[in-house]
Amino acid sequence: MDKMLVQGGNSLRGDVAVSGAKNSALILMFASLLAEGKHELTNVPNLMDVRSAKTLLEALNCKVEFSNGRLSIDVSKPEKLVAEYDLVRKMRASILCLGPMLSKYGEASVSLPGGCAIGSRPINLHLEALKAMGAEIEIDKGYVHAKCPRLQGTEILFEFATVGGTENVMMAASLAEGVTTIENAAKEPEIVDLANYLNKMGAKITGAGSSIIRIEGVEKLNATEHRVMPDRIEAGTLAIAGAITSGDIVIRDCEPLHLDALLSKLRDTGVGVHVESQSIAIKGVKEWRAVDITTAPHPAFPTDLQAQFMAFMTLANGTSVISETVFENRFMHVTELIRMNADITPKTRVAVVRGKPGGLVGAPVMATDLRASASLVLAGLAASGETEVNRIYHLDRGYEKLEEKLSKLGAKIKRIKE
Repeated sequence: MDKMLVQGGNSLRGDVAVSGAKNSALILMFASLLAEGKHELTNVPNLMDVRSAKTLLEALNCKVEFSNGRLSIDVSKPEKLVAEYDLVRKMRASILCLGPMLSKYGEASVSLPGGCAIGSRPINLHLEALKAMGAEIEIDKGYVHAKCPRLQGTEILFEFATVGGTENVMMAASLAEGVTTIENAAKEPEIVDLANYLNKMGAKITGAGSSIIRIEGVEKLNATEHRVMPDRIEAGTLAIAGAITSGDIVIRDCEPLHLDALLSKLRDTGVGVHVESQSIAIKGVKEWRAVDITTAPHPAFPTDLQAQFMAFMTLANGTSVISETVFENRFMHVTELIRMNADITPKTRVAVVRGKPGGLVGAPVMATDLRASASLVLAGLAASGETEVNRIYHLDRGYEKLEEKLSKLGAKIKRIKE
């Protein structure tokens, strides 16, 4: 099992480019199931989750080629409309093939996704919405079985803004009969990217990025080409890496508007932030102020940057309060940061971080999930001595060649294969 060795103490300097967004690439891959023919996606990151989605699509009779960021998907009708457990269990996003298959072919069976280290992430909102559109749904022996000759447009009001639920309904409604309106829809940029892709395929979707999305169903969609949006979480992670090392970096090929909440908080700490149309310049400072954050759905502070920002706050002047409202179990990185001499008091949903400038010390630590992995790497960049981050397979699910990008900025970091 690979691990990462990080030698702290170097300020990051230089330019770095952001890869395509994992969370967008995955949903676009599943959306391709709505239209037979050859789809072309570019700016696709070479990640474990993308490769898992490729394997699932191949099991559904698609011919998939992936090389140098270009993903070609030749979609044909599956011999079996089933997403098997052995494939779905590796990646929770696999549930997002349910809406497209059901809408396109009138039936689908998808294994229930497994547990998640950061929270329960129930799919009941997905299923209730599809039922409201006319689907007959049965859960049996760990599989969701759904049938409907043709879904019917309707009004969907989500109890809370669910990204996956919004995406599943958008895809399903694209081929439904009539108009579907999603109220309290998720507003994440990945939702907008999906809408743009579906509209290129011939869908009629308006309102993506707002709380109300309208989808007018069409008879048929067509294969198309699309460039995956930049990964806002990778861009944010790199911005915090520049700040925590008192560095001077420029993050290119990104969308600064996607990171308003983070960049505002970085400015509040005293870090210099300069934004242009597709780049973010981070000018670190030797000492920075503690600030509070509360995670919430977009456009608020993203839960996927909470762990990284907490690492940054362990070295701040003052005390910060970090509130996690999205997932109930997303403080598992706290105990590992404490091993590195951080002063953090965690509760279920709130952590109090008492900053100690220059106080982190390298230690062996263990990654518990994707974003926790990144937080430990960032802490290692700023700690004295060497940090050994174990179980970095989590990191490989969401960051493309992170150690190479950090190394080019001057970090002393290397992967040890075991």
